[in-house]
Amino acid sequence: MTQHVRYEIRDMCESEADQLWHLFHNTVHSVNVGDYSEAQVAAWSPEDRDMSQWRERMMEISPFVAIDDNTIVGYSDLQPDGLIDHLFVHKNWQGRGVAGALMAEIFKRVEALGLSEMHAFVSITARPMFEHYGFVVERENQVDMDGVVLTNYVMRCAL
Repeated sequence: MTQHVRYEIRDMCESEADQLWHLFHNTVHSVNVGDYSEAQVAAWSPEDRDMSQWRERMMEISPFVAIDDNTIVGYSDLQPDGLIDHLFVHKNWQGRGVAGALMAEIFKRVEALGLSEMHAFVSITARPMFEHYGFVVERENQVDMDGVVLTNYVMRCAL
């Protein structure tokens, strides 16, 4: 486990998958709604999510979590091919260094894996943060989610 500012970073426990769903869902609906319409956030994170699929997905990507005073305040992952599939910070911990703590862990894991680059599909909201850490936009992407189109960016970071 590593410390950054005051956040403990550790691998997610299987029993925490539902907590990550609530963090993800609430962040999309309260933070990302600043850059996306209500229809877009509803398509991105619907209220009636199949939780068994969510749990299965979390086990597949093996995220790590940022903890503040026994509360999960953010989570991310790094896949073996350098993909960052998720990076979300709790709506109440925005701007408090959580993303920085998660990115520090990502860079540590990239080094351990010996990767030469990372990539991610990044929301409009998260783009400035990713750029801060050296990611560049490769292309703008239009994603169709149940007939609703969302813009995101394919971003890469060469190491």
